[in-house]
Amino acid sequence: MKGERRPQNGFERRRRPGRRLALVLAILVHIAFIGVLVWSVRWQSRAPEVVSAELYAPPAKAREPEPPPRVEPPRPEPKPDPPPKVEPPPPPKVDRHDVELALKAKQEDERRRRDKAEAEKRERDRKAADEKRLAEEKRKADEARAAEARERQQRATEAMREQAEREAAERAQAETKARIESEARARVQAEANARAAAQADWIRRIQAKIRGNVIVPPELPGNPEAVFDVIQLPTGEILEAQLRKSSGFRAYDEAVQRAILKSSPLPRPDRTEMFSRTLTLRFRPRD
Repeated sequence: MKGERRPQNGFERRRRPGRRLALVLAILVHIAFIGVLVWSVRWQSRAPEVVSAELYAPPAKAREPEPPPRVEPPRPEPKPDPPPKVEPPPPPKVDRHDVELALKAKQEDERRRRDKAEAEKRERDRKAADEKRLAEEKRKADEARAAEARERQQRATEAMREQAEREAAERAQAETKARIESEARARVQAEANARAAAQADWIRRIQAKIRGNVIVPPELPGNPEAVFDVIQLPTGEILEAQLRKSSGFRAYDEAVQRAILKSSPLPRPDRTEMFSRTLTLRFRPRD
């Protein structure tokens, strides 16, 4: 496989310490050579020292100046021998079996990475699909709740409208019934009033006819009242006149009774349904 080193034979294991020693010696030689070069350059670049001298001579005889001492330059040191040439180790021998194993390992690694990428992609797709499905279910649930709320509100509105219509119909019916009853009562009352008025007029006409036949006794004190129950036929003929309440004066009671019997037949009512067989008549002499 890739990265594994092929085991070396015994000869190569024996040569490895000598190679390391040669490499260390080569490095030391190079370092020494570089140090010598640096030192020689610095020595050659140094300026020669100047020696000055003062000469004193007697004034009578001048002495010639002595020549300055000759300074000889230092001799250069001999150059060191160049380091021995170190040959690089030969490249290791590549085994074909190792190459195939490394290639297969690389392909297997790529296949695992590809499978992992595909698995991650499938997982992402699954999560995206789940999120989309959940979002769709939530949207449908929200729509269903909204539709149910609208339906409940519509039913409530419809129920309120029906209740209002029912109450309005009941009020209208009650008002109509009350109006009809009121009209009926008014009609009955009007008919009763009209009947009472007609009956009162009939009674007045009967009483007027009977009064015309009453001969009031002389010297009758006050205005006493006599009440009679008169029984008659539909033709107005009187069958009986019975004293119901005396006036206190027998002569006046008898005079009224004679006048009632003399007034037969009595006036008939304007409407046949108003006829009454028994009449209660009241009489006063001063009326």
